[in-house]
Amino acid sequence: MKKHDKLFSEIVAGRADRNVGFAELKMQTDPRYEVIIYWSEEDGVFIAEVPELPGCMADGPTYEGAVAAVRVVIREWIDTAHELGRQIPEPKGRLLYA
Repeated sequence: MKKHDKLFSEIVAGRADRNVGFAELKMQTDPRYEVIIYWSEEDGVFIAEVPELPGCMADGPTYEGAVAAVRVVIREWIDTAHELGRQIPEPKGRLLYA
């Protein structure tokens, strides 16, 4: 796990409270991927899904927590795809079906 991934995992899990600057957050992932966020009454958390990256989703107790968590998961998704030699979809931005 990379240094930044570990830091964000700790923050999202509530085990760290360090202030994170915008530059650090931006380094986490490409912000051009569309992220859909919704409340799951059943799970009692916010769910963040990235439709362009199959299976890429995360959750958090707050809206901000879900966003921070999905940024880590996007980076991990892309890193794993690179390691496996798989194609990484170009971000298209807002999708029309949402």
